[in-house]
Amino acid sequence: MATMESLIGLVNKIQRACTVLGDYGGEGMSLWEALPSVAVVGGQSSGKSSVLESVVGRDFLPRGSGIVTRRPLVLQLHKTENGSQEYAEFLHAPRKKFTDFAAVRKEISDETDRITGQTKQISNIPIQLSIYSPNVVNLTLIDLPGLTKVAVEGQPETIVEDIENMVRSYVEKPNCIILAISPANQDIATSDAIKLGREVDPTGERTFGVLTKLDLMDKGTNAVDVLEGRSYRLQHPWVGIVNRSQADINKNVDMLAARRKEREYFETSPEYGHLAHKMGSEYLAKLLSQHLELVIRQRIPSIIALINKTIDELNAELDRIGRPIAVDSGAQLYTILEMCRAFDRVFKEHLDGGRPGGDRIYGVFDHQLPAALKKLPFERHLSLKNVQRIVSEADGYQPHLIAPEQGYRRLIDGSIGYFKGPAEASVDAVHLVLKELVRKSIAETEELKRFPTLQSDIAAAANESLERFREESKKTVTRLVEMESSYLTVEFFRKIHFEQERGQDRDREKDKDKDRDRERERDRDRDSYSYRYEKQMYDRHDKQSSSNVDRYSDHYLKRIGSNVIAYIGMVCDTLKNTIPKAVVYCQVREAKRSLLSNFYTQLGKREKEKLGAMLDEDPALMERRETIAKRLELYKSARDEIDQVAWK
Repeated sequence: MATMESLIGLVNKIQRACTVLGDYGGEGMSLWEALPSVAVVGGQSSGKSSVLESVVGRDFLPRGSGIVTRRPLVLQLHKTENGSQEYAEFLHAPRKKFTDFAAVRKEISDETDRITGQTKQISNIPIQLSIYSPNVVNLTLIDLPGLTKVAVEGQPETIVEDIENMVRSYVEKPNCIILAISPANQDIATSDAIKLGREVDPTGERTFGVLTKLDLMDKGTNAVDVLEGRSYRLQHPWVGIVNRSQADINKNVDMLAARRKEREYFETSPEYGHLAHKMGSEYLAKLLSQHLELVIRQRIPSIIALINKTIDELNAELDRIGRPIAVDSGAQLYTILEMCRAFDRVFKEHLDGGRPGGDRIYGVFDHQLPAALKKLPFERHLSLKNVQRIVSEADGYQPHLIAPEQGYRRLIDGSIGYFKGPAEASVDAVHLVLKELVRKSIAETEELKRFPTLQSDIAAAANESLERFREESKKTVTRLVEMESSYLTVEFFRKIHFEQERGQDRDREKDKDKDRDRERERDRDRDSYSYRYEKQMYDRHDKQSSSNVDRYSDHYLKRIGSNVIAYIGMVCDTLKNTIPKAVVYCQVREAKRSLLSNFYTQLGKREKEKLGAMLDEDPALMERRETIAKRLELYKSARDEIDQVAWK
């Protein structure tokens, strides 16, 4: 079974380690909060400092008027062998031993001022003081600022509330033992410490009552009713203390002599003689030490459970932000490649629909490209005036015989040229989507968050590849447009000509019917002069029409424009399908296959120093990892030491 000294010493050691890591308690659940402790609570001038000095057997605390204790003082007492030298150590000055306790008093004042300044402000950052002496018991006490009712000159208006909140943050924890200090020469009903203890510990299970200044009570009065629990009952016995008088303090009366004087007072007192064996600072120290050891033993299972839970959480946090990187180049190269693969997985998930964003590429093909094609200025290009101009220029000095083939070709070439704009715009739009997906993928790759330099390098390499893919894609879609212009689909025009001839045959049949009707009407007066003149004029007009069609008539020009627009519609439908295929093949497919291929090639040529520079981490993240690693080491060490001590 573990000894009292080993258990309390274990808690002391863990508390010191917590303080180094900034775990001061008083704010949320932590390892500090899980450790049992004794908090000394009392109003100003209640005799708190004198009780602590009596327990220690040394005069070491700063004294003065107003708020003297402005930071929590974690006082860890370690019992040493008889005859050994007494000394003190501060956690903030670990390699310095104080054998002069006047210097300890000055160091407490100086360390308080270092955080709070020369003002009368308070701070919750504790001072850790360890005292090694044969005249103490193994015990840990936390001296808190004295409770006050009003702010005096030089103190902030909120000082009363600030002190109470700080004290309450300690004593409301279920593992805190409350040492409530009350002066005997005041009504116990007005005790600040008892009032606060009743609020946070209504059953009195965690509260020890201490009555000071018994020797200063008015003659004819005593505190027997309080000490015997009749005035205010606690589950633990009340302890009376007789402090050094101010005259003894001024004379620097030895604390050990003061203890002897205290024992004599109780043993010879007619009021308290029957309680002498349960009174005094020495009895108080032993009582607290035994109770603290009992509480620690009871709390060990819950402390171990908290430690194991926290270790798991810290390990998970380290896994999330990443473990430290090895220094050899092979490990660094492996780490970089793993980061690149993780990024590549996220990027492909965006493209394939596992994450949002890839659907925007389809939006380019389904909405943006068709909308751009609809806005092309074919009506202006194929207006009657422009068709007439282009056909005339193509004919030159010799008009076309049957159909203006060169005119058709020029009109078609000019119209197809307009498709280059929407085709290249589709390439650029997909390029922007891919760049945005690269940015999002880098931000969403958890493994990369710790390496800002590597993030920049991957982004630069990916964007460089995307730029190369874009250029190749532009060349491809431009070739698609130019191919449509370089070889026209002859069957389309043959089909149009065939349909036009069928229409003309139907028109001629109708004309013949009309001619036969006119012929019957004219048979009666065929020989008349008017008939011969009319027929002569009709035949002349018919010959002129059939021999030389007016190449600039609106009907003729409209038919040319209509034929060209029909062909361009066919080309448009073709490109609407082939442009997306080319863009996906040249950009999306290549991005999935070889986005970082050049980057991988360059990595193999880099020197160790350059690889290390790529893995340069965010200083804040490095600091966070270091803090987690230290806390993890603390909790593992605490677990090991508890395992060693608890079951000895």
